Amino acid sequence: MLLSRLAAELGLVLQGEDREVSGVGTLESAGPDQVSFLANPKYAGLLPSTRAGAVILDSAHAGQVACALVSANPYLDFARALTLFARPQGCLAGKSELAFVHPEARVADDVTVYPFAFVAARAEVGPGCVLFPHVYVGEDCVLGERCVLHPGATLMAGTRLGARVLVGPGTVLGSEGFGFAPDAAGRMKIPQVGVVEIGDDVEIGANTAVDRAALDTTRIGSRCKIDNLVQVGHNVVVGDDSVLVAQVGISGSTKVGSRVVMAGQVGVAGHLTIGDDVVIGPKAGVPHDIPSGKVMGGIPVMERGLYLRNLALAPKLPELARRVASLERDLAALKQLLPKGDDHES
Repeated sequence: MLLSRLAAELGLVLQGEDREVSGVGTLESAGPDQVSFLANPKYAGLLPSTRAGAVILDSAHAGQVACALVSANPYLDFARALTLFARPQGCLAGKSELAFVHPEARVADDVTVYPFAFVAARAEVGPGCVLFPHVYVGEDCVLGERCVLHPGATLMAGTRLGARVLVGPGTVLGSEGFGFAPDAAGRMKIPQVGVVEIGDDVEIGANTAVDRAALDTTRIGSRCKIDNLVQVGHNVVVGDDSVLVAQVGISGSTKVGSRVVMAGQVGVAGHLTIGDDVVIGPKAGVPHDIPSGKVMGGIPVMERGLYLRNLALAPKLPELARRVASLERDLAALKQLLPKGDDHES
């Protein structure tokens, strides 16, 4: 692709000689036929030595390279450039004879179904969908247009996907929620008879589980991005545009607002309400509701300012403990010097 065409596709200004490029790379690894980017000024020192054919960067640094694609948001525009050069996953089209599609399923004509995929009775698969090998689509599932289910993805019965949903390898949507009632013999399983609904333009990583509701619906809002190894419990509702990073766990019946970000390994108790625009730092434990707009961290979770003060204080605790012990010894020695019967506090 000519740099002039790439600039036009991205709406950027090309400064320097037009040339053909065929890929992307880092400032350190890119060659003359590749495009790189500078999003963090701390790496500006690499610009004089980069061999990249062009660099996507802001106007302040454009003069430091022979060929620049000037951008107000280099990181975003580099991501957009990657989409132009990335090769899509997959090598087949059409419906393999080695797949099983139930006669009562409704599958659009242009759907790609790889060998060993399974589509159950009454399932509906919309136009442009791709089902990779070993995908399971259960009874009464509905897939909107252009959904992609990567190898080993499982949609249990009744799961509903919006349009353009991407489901990673090994992910399970609509598995049984974790519900048991104590009885004399131990714990009796509570049947989970609800469903899972996923909005439009959602991406779900590998080996994630979203449990079906005990009753009603477990819902993931539109444009949510869910990482690998995330657990979403039964009857959880996640609002639009939220982000759940790796190993987040959300217990049953919790309501998560829109535009919420949960960093890696956040754990959220059940039956809570997390407001809109909340940000929760890594490894946080959430035992209570969080109002909208809060930035939180820690175990148990606390507001960001207090959390950062606690982090700064933690390394000093051993020395502080030694100082307190020393002061206690000094105080005890002073008490020994006081005449007996004197009230040193008077």
